[in-house]
Amino acid sequence: MKTRILGQGLEVSSIGLGCMGMSFGYGPAKDKTEMIKLLHRAVDLGVTFFDTAEVYGPYTNELLVGKALEPYKGEVKIATKFGFDFEDGKMAGLNSRPENIRKVAEESMRRLRVDAIDLFYQHRVDPNIPIEDVAGTVKDLIKEGKVKHFGLSEAGAETIRKAHAVQPITALQSEYSMWTRKHEKEILPTIEALGIGLVAYSPLGKGYLSGKIDVDTTFAEGDIRNMLPRYTEEARKANQSVLELLHNFAERKNATPAQIALAWVLAQKPWIVPIPGTTKTHRLEENLGAISVELTAQELQEIEYASNQIQIMGERYTEQMEKATGL
Repeated sequence: MKTRILGQGLEVSSIGLGCMGMSFGYGPAKDKTEMIKLLHRAVDLGVTFFDTAEVYGPYTNELLVGKALEPYKGEVKIATKFGFDFEDGKMAGLNSRPENIRKVAEESMRRLRVDAIDLFYQHRVDPNIPIEDVAGTVKDLIKEGKVKHFGLSEAGAETIRKAHAVQPITALQSEYSMWTRKHEKEILPTIEALGIGLVAYSPLGKGYLSGKIDVDTTFAEGDIRNMLPRYTEEARKANQSVLELLHNFAERKNATPAQIALAWVLAQKPWIVPIPGTTKTHRLEENLGAISVELTAQELQEIEYASNQIQIMGERYTEQMEKATGL
């Protein structure tokens, strides 16, 4: 397994593992024993970077990841997130007040069975709390040895700069893939200038770019894609052209569409680390195979030209979700 360095010298596997779907977001939670086996297999294959959050469940995903990865203390990096309130076991708005950040840090450390959180993200920017106060609180947690690295998620350029001035940011986690590229204009140049890495979530478009979702696919009850504009039957049909592009290059490179999609993300910048999620061992192995897929400069130009001709139908989230959570 190759490695990459995010900001502040944090070295992780070139591809990480997003763990949310094991417990939350894509229908019923999966069998814990099977997911622990999957997490162990990921470590065996060289994955050293695992992503979770208190909101996934809530809490159940952190508990799962903590139990599974406890035998690998010191060998892996676990990222988790703060920034929400909860009522009756459900998310109930943003909360990045300093006292809540501290509370979440203590509780996440306990659930993850760690002495310090490797990477602690603000899950979503809280407009009611100055970002300088958020960064200052995490800075204090780092001084106290409870957190090692600070991150933001889906933050704007100005917010990133303000936070970074208080406590250097290690990584920005935002959605980035062949069909979600809105951050290229302003965000990526900003973090590159500041020496901040990008952790790309949903690099396979919540499964669509793997080529395994078509117009006949039905999503389970509780699957977030039932609510998303980009995954309606109409949009899935209209967006087939992006799959045709991926299939074309997959055939040329003796790879799969998912591997081409991930190889494309990896080829954009050396400080970008995708974290595709999966609940299936064969998909995990397929995704990690993307590390061996090299796209030449000519091939990347071809993809760029072809993708510029494609108009993606459907926003990635509803307007309400974009403002509130954007999970």
